[in-house]
Amino acid sequence: MKKLIVLSALAAFAAQGAFAEAVPGQDAPAATFTCTGGKSHAVADFKGKYVVLEWTNPGCPFVKKHYGSGNMQKLQKELTGQGVVWLTVNSAAPGKAGHMTAAKWDVLAKEQGSAASARVVDESGEVGRAFGAKTTPHSFVVGPDGKVLYTGALDDKPTTDVADLAGAVNYVKQAIEESKAGRPVSTPRTPPYGCGVKY
Repeated sequence: MKKLIVLSALAAFAAQGAFAEAVPGQDAPAATFTCTGGKSHAVADFKGKYVVLEWTNPGCPFVKKHYGSGNMQKLQKELTGQGVVWLTVNSAAPGKAGHMTAAKWDVLAKEQGSAASARVVDESGEVGRAFGAKTTPHSFVVGPDGKVLYTGALDDKPTTDVADLAGAVNYVKQAIEESKAGRPVSTPRTPPYGCGVKY
């Protein structure tokens, strides 16, 4: 029976497609992506700048905590104001929870006051699998040299409670600040929290 369960789990994983993983210290995955405006890019197009990739699902309680409170928009505005490229990525497949058309997402982003540089529509899951995005809001930071600086949770409070935002350590912001100061990133990897990406 155990063998059957293991084989079933392996088959389900194979059906989703194998995951790669963005590894701190290594080059960022070369996957190309399309933004809601229809333009195609790759992370390499932004070489010379810091790039944040944030996976999202508007129905996820963990995402709602950050967007409903304005915390995510505030961070986006702060970092993009410093020249950081912020890419919000939706890898939910059509028919799965969290999926949005580009037009619907643009409307929602305007309503939320999103300050992301662009929104990436990843219906095929190619970008998510290339980076190894597992949850929303799984986050990644790529440095100006094209190498991954950070991968993992947005912060150190893996809850849906807005009250926990006070005093939280934001790993994304911390990684960029440390790198800009010429210091090694003190926390290059953490376990991501949130809702599973619906590939």
